[in-house]
Amino acid sequence: MRYLLSLFLLIIPLACSTNSNNPQSDSEAYDYTVGEAQEKDASTINGLISSPSETIEQKIIKESFLRFETQDLENTYKHIKRIIIQNNGFIQDDRSNKSYNTITRHLIIRIPTTNFQTTVDSISHHVAYFDTKRTSSKDVTEEFIDIEVRLKAKQTLEKRYLELLSKANNVKEILEIEKELSNIREAIEAKQGRLKYLQNKVSLSTLDIEFYKRSAESGVTVSYGVKMWNAVKSGFNGLSIFFLGLLHIWPFIIILILLFFIIKRWLKKRHKK
Repeated sequence: MRYLLSLFLLIIPLACSTNSNNPQSDSEAYDYTVGEAQEKDASTINGLISSPSETIEQKIIKESFLRFETQDLENTYKHIKRIIIQNNGFIQDDRSNKSYNTITRHLIIRIPTTNFQTTVDSISHHVAYFDTKRTSSKDVTEEFIDIEVRLKAKQTLEKRYLELLSKANNVKEILEIEKELSNIREAIEAKQGRLKYLQNKVSLSTLDIEFYKRSAESGVTVSYGVKMWNAVKSGFNGLSIFFLGLLHIWPFIIILILLFFIIKRWLKKRHKK
């Protein structure tokens, strides 16, 4: 009997310690499960709103302006055109003009952005001195993302209005929904156009090149003696034009002379009376 009592007293503490450990493990398991669920929910929400692991591609618009003097316009043009073709670009605009002492050629070139710097460096390598060399980069990533988000929202709104249109019961509702759909479609097209424009400017960089040559006419001077002879010839030509003009109006001159003598004779007769 004493042996059984001692055994019972030993079992009770062991049972208590086991029971006291089990709630703790259950609590830890519960906390772990809740934490995992909360973490999973947070990651799900982050996945819907924004994905931190996803890298955002930068949208950069690159432009450059080059102006320099050359001694041979045609060879310079051929050299630039060869570089453009090698870098998969094209000439968008080609203009030439001539001032008093300068002949200028102006090119607007579109180059794939990946080949932009290579093209600029290749052209610059053969130019001794630039009057102007300017390169700019504009980051439009934020604008691009903003337009895409707004576009998706408008497209979603359009789908909802189309569903409402299919369920419209009368003409008034149909007209109101179609009016809203027209406004939404106009906004969608405007944003799509802006996205297309930005994508074009990002994918194809703009290179503005102006090169010129000073013409030989600027060095020609006219002596004073030549200027005097030119003045004499100009005066002679003016006198010739004057006499030729008189020949064209000779009938009127004769009539004026006859009128002069008639009036003079009439005045003399009147004076005698």
